[in-house]
Amino acid sequence: MPEQPDNIDPSDPRPLIVHVIYRLQVGGLENGVVNLVNHLPRERYRHAIVCLADYTDFRERIRRDDVAVIAMHKRPGQDFGTLWRLYKLFRRWRPAVVHTRNIGCLEAQLPAWLARAPWRVHGEHGWDVNDPDGSNRTYRWLRRLHAPLVHRFIPLSGHLDDYLRSAVGIAPRKIRRIYNGVDTDTFHPGASDALPRGFRDDESVVFGTVGRMHGVKDQLNLARAFIALHRRCPQQAHRLRLVMIGDGPLHTECLCELQDAGLEDQAWLPGARHDIPRILRALDVFVLPSQAEGISNTILEAMACGLPVVATRVGGNPELVEEDTTGLLPPAQDPQALAEAMCRYVDEPDLAARHGSAGLARIQEHFSLQHMLANYAAVYDAAPGSH
Repeated sequence: MPEQPDNIDPSDPRPLIVHVIYRLQVGGLENGVVNLVNHLPRERYRHAIVCLADYTDFRERIRRDDVAVIAMHKRPGQDFGTLWRLYKLFRRWRPAVVHTRNIGCLEAQLPAWLARAPWRVHGEHGWDVNDPDGSNRTYRWLRRLHAPLVHRFIPLSGHLDDYLRSAVGIAPRKIRRIYNGVDTDTFHPGASDALPRGFRDDESVVFGTVGRMHGVKDQLNLARAFIALHRRCPQQAHRLRLVMIGDGPLHTECLCELQDAGLEDQAWLPGARHDIPRILRALDVFVLPSQAEGISNTILEAMACGLPVVATRVGGNPELVEEDTTGLLPPAQDPQALAEAMCRYVDEPDLAARHGSAGLARIQEHFSLQHMLANYAAVYDAAPGSH
């Protein structure tokens, strides 16, 4: 796939923000970057996206034609050649802001500092697959080691904020928490025909999840909960449906478990899709079965579509989902508890509508895209010479 032209003009007076991510692909972090690039005022900011690894056709969601997207093709492990290429790139582009995200990109702060990038920002969006609870000592020391190079840390949840302060020892003055925002023009309630013909009827209760199927996202937890739900509600079993959107190593495992239970006709696992708003509007209940989370974009998007949310009580999920008001918060890695929470929406038909309406109101009040954009603009505008 060809790269976007490297058309960065150092003489352009608008501050250049270079976003450093590991890979541009379907995901919450990546969606947040694209939202910033698309919606921050074009007359005020320029953007470039540097992918340490590579990118996919997710790049096509960028609506601006002046955004360079560069793949560094970093080798696994320590790759000093990539750090050298980053240094040369930053020296040539002269960005006002270098914004890295998550532990896998933190090392890019060193070449940014060496290249004298005047404002260096690091975002913590969620836990690494190798550190699902933040207990990895190596990762803590890496954050401490790089902390003097970073002007602002941006945790996306209170849980991550506390981790940076307490476990890593980042000074509170260097931390600014910013919650994700959701594009309510794209994600909103309404009718949808996104599900396969004949998959549901007027009596069906459709549970669904969206996300890359791997590791801490733990879709196996949901597949097993759906099987347990059938045993818990035998008289309602014919009404139950499950939608699991996403690709990854757990896709085959989930499908096999559902097939072994004889439930493949009541489940739809189509892999990755590009019509997520339509699919969310076709669900009755959204479920996030993760072992760890930061602030989940998919929870916000589901709430914006008027859905109740069943999410495991981990990370930033309790900051989004209000227990028994906008959804339910069972413990992680417990299919029986997850099935019990799901069963409430089967047994109490009006509960989904009440929780969904409350969740939509919460999005409109606290998690709008405009609020998120204003917070990031305030961080970027603090860069020396950005005005």
